[in-house]
Parts: sequence; structure tokens; C-alpha cells
Amino acid sequence: MKAHFTCLFHYDNFCNKLIIDLLLSTGLTGKPVDLMSHTLVAQQIWLSRCLFRPSPTAELWAPGKIENLTAANNKNFQEWVTYIDTLQPADFDTVFNYKNTKGIPFSDPLVDIITHVINHGTHHRAQIGQLLKAAGAELPSTDYIHYIRNHKTSILSTQ
Repeated sequence: MKAHFTCLFHYDNFCNKLIIDLLLSTGLTGKPVDLMSHTLVAQQIWLSRCLFRPSPTAELWAPGKIENLTAANNKNFQEWVTYIDTLQPADFDTVFNYKNTKGIPFSDPLVDIITHVINHGTHHRAQIGQLLKAAGAELPSTDYIHYIRNHKTSILSTQ
């Protein structure tokens, strides 16, 4: 499971870079940047929960700053992959008790939390893609299977 989730974070990082680069090259601001920023802040919040750290001070739905996206994405990727590397197989079944940003308590197993983090990014990249497409941008392929077909060998060599 560790290798699978590490691969998914490589995919997430790769796709985030594609979208961030496209945002930078088109100069598009507003909602697409806000959605990307939200995605990255959410990744930080979830990782903080998993590491039993206080939540980041960044607001979940604050307006994003395009100049901060690349560094935030790189940091999130490194921290998530490092965290996953510390896990043992049984750790993925660990149930985390936490409160969401509205203060509502929840309990979820780590396997579901990590799966959510990856799916959350895919969901918001699709929203950003629609906004970019409407603005006339040509979208790169961010399909998981396309990524695996073209990059799995390079992922395995880094593990």
C-alpha cells in the first residue's frame, strides 16, 4: 500500500505542476488560482492532522496567490511522500480522530484520508481545467492511466 500511495502522490504532484504551469503561462487569475490554492492548503491541513500537528494558519478558502503555488505544491509533495515512507502496513488502518474546519468531530482510517487527499486534488484540477478551457487554454492530459503509462518507470526508480 505504501508504494501505491507514493505513486499516487507522484501523480498528484505531476498534475499539479502541469496545471500550475498552465496558470502561470496563461496569466489567468481569480477562481482557478483560488481552487489550486484551496487544494494545496487542504493537503497541508490533512497532513497536519495525520502528524498530530496544529492546522496551518492559512485559510482553506482564502484567495490564492499564483506566485505561492509552485513552492506550496513542492513542499506538500515532499512532506506527504516522506510521511508515507515512515508508515508500516498496519498504520494505514489507524483511525484518526479530528475536527474539520467547522469544528465537527470525525474519525476516519488513514487509508481513507490519503485516498480523499488524492481524489480532492483530482476533483479541483478538473474544475480548474474547465475554467482554463473556457479561457481558451489547451489542456494537458492529467488522466491517471496516461500518467502511469508514461511515468511509472521513473517513479519506481525513485523508490
